[in-house]
Amino acid sequence: MEPTSIFLPVSALVILTFVVLLLIPYKRIMASLDKKVTADDFAYGESKRVPGDVSLPNRNMMNLLEMPVLFYLLCLILFITGNVTPFFVNLAWVYFALRLAHSIVHLTYNKVLHRLACFGTSNLVLLVMWIQFIRILL
Repeated sequence: MEPTSIFLPVSALVILTFVVLLLIPYKRIMASLDKKVTADDFAYGESKRVPGDVSLPNRNMMNLLEMPVLFYLLCLILFITGNVTPFFVNLAWVYFALRLAHSIVHLTYNKVLHRLACFGTSNLVLLVMWIQFIRILL
């Protein structure tokens, strides 16, 4: 297995993060054109006047910058230490797929239990990856 293959799911997650980032100004501009918000509603983050559908991409973006940091770090460490294996690459793809599913649920119909299932399972996958890496070190 090519060690650089660990960077394919990493790159997919980066692309997802940029797609969600682009949704933030799009939703804000559309809401502004519809007179639902003004620029002042975003002066200190998001005011209470900002509709939920407009604030969702921003919240999803925050989700994509929280736990995935540990994913990015682990994938980089795996590459540097020469521990990239099919096990880790496959779980990295599973992690990406769950984060993608979480974003899709969050940004579309937003059913909390479905979101939680994706989010929680993705965190469990990441934990398994870290535990396996730590076992390699010991």
